[in-house]
Amino acid sequence: MSITTDIPVTGTDSLLTLDSVAKTFGTVRALRDVTMSVRTGAVHCILGENGAGKSTLCNTIFGTVSPDAGRMMLGDKAYRPAGPADAIDAGVAMVHQHFSLIPTMTVADNLLLGSGGFRPPRRQLRENLDRVADEYGLRVDPATMVKDLSVGARQRVEIVKALLRDPRLILLDEPTAVLDPGEIDALIATCTALAASGKSVVLITHKLGEVARVADEATVLRGGTVVGGGPLADVTRSELLELMLGDATSPIEAPLRAPRAPVDSPVCLQVNGVRVTHEDGRVALSGVDLDVRAGEIVGIAGVEGNGQSELTAVLSGALRPDAGTVTIDGVDLTTATPARRTRAGLAVIPEDRHAEGMIAAMSIAENLAMPRLSRYRRWGLLDRSRMRADAQTAITEFDVRAPGPDASIGSLSGGNQQKVVLARELCTPGLRVVVAAQPTRGLDVGAVAFVLDRLRAAADEGAAVLVTSSELDELLSVCDRVVVAYRGGLHGSVDTRDPDAAREVGNLLTGVA
Repeated sequence: MSITTDIPVTGTDSLLTLDSVAKTFGTVRALRDVTMSVRTGAVHCILGENGAGKSTLCNTIFGTVSPDAGRMMLGDKAYRPAGPADAIDAGVAMVHQHFSLIPTMTVADNLLLGSGGFRPPRRQLRENLDRVADEYGLRVDPATMVKDLSVGARQRVEIVKALLRDPRLILLDEPTAVLDPGEIDALIATCTALAASGKSVVLITHKLGEVARVADEATVLRGGTVVGGGPLADVTRSELLELMLGDATSPIEAPLRAPRAPVDSPVCLQVNGVRVTHEDGRVALSGVDLDVRAGEIVGIAGVEGNGQSELTAVLSGALRPDAGTVTIDGVDLTTATPARRTRAGLAVIPEDRHAEGMIAAMSIAENLAMPRLSRYRRWGLLDRSRMRADAQTAITEFDVRAPGPDASIGSLSGGNQQKVVLARELCTPGLRVVVAAQPTRGLDVGAVAFVLDRLRAAADEGAAVLVTSSELDELLSVCDRVVVAYRGGLHGSVDTRDPDAAREVGNLLTGVA
């Protein structure tokens, strides 16, 4: 197999050029001699596993991180932004992987932040929003409070915020990780339109299917180093995958074999008639019924905003339903606290790990110990030595790539953060039920396979596993059966062994069935 490893660094049509860029954080070399270029009017994808240095590279270009060595050129001028403000002034915009919006403000107020003056130009904002919607198909409601938006809608606002600056280079860090299929199509169309208008787009994504649809060129990072890439006309998808994983074989090349729970297994998780209505009268859940048996993995597919997030919140105890019951092993936990549910054997992997699954400033050991601090109490104090020892065991078992248990979880890559959350939840004493909401969102192919294998192992040990995901292929590969969230209800129960399972689920997703 012939793989391109020489990435061009100069050229008359290059908008951005990086030459031998390096960055070190303590003992971790995040970037090593990164050399690459981005052409004017091109969509350039940055690929690599979690922790490969992709986000650090984008943050260096945007001025959030200052490189230790190397040089950058933007157009024909030396480029070394002292901060994001310098980058924005130079015509560089970035959509970060993690949201920067203020939840308690409206969309309009978030978009106007930094515009200056006592009377921000709201009329001009409306005109600009109409222009972005017409040109790129991305429409937002400026009067909506950000806290009332779904995850996908918040990401759309972030993208619109970047486009309002009319940049010549836009950096998108995992923008599709939280978008539904329709929104992904719109984003790909947006990237294509931007490139056609002469702008350059740098897109970080783990989804090779998206790369094939939108990219003109790709650069692959591994261990902070450029290991290959080039024009997509010259590099195949399999070659890119080999570059990303090295000698490893893609864990999703072949379908995972779904475990089969015995038909007479007891029902561990039971949801009966659960209904949730928002304050504005919108029905989020309309009488949902669901049973998950011991050793069974049930998937919930569906376009985001059809009630999956509210169902996860009800099951975790974060949201009390208007009607209906939730039971685990026959015990009614509808009004129980999250702590009581944990004691009943419930583990929850939230869809937004940063907002709900971790405290970024705390260490790995502290994040792992949070739900069961009582086991570490000794004479009224915390036995931190035991916390660190248990954390080190989890780091090893769950392949968390970190300097040690005292490292802050916020310093880890997204995939390694998710592994810490996974380790904490799947080590719940007396584990009976696992609720995993979008557990593979934003992860590379290796981390995706790791997460799915761990969920499958939990089912093999007798836990009832409920997975919500927008990745239908993953659900079909790991679940026993799949139901579909549509307009606040759960529809169908498709056996994944059925050769027509994908078509049946597709019909349910579109409301045809």
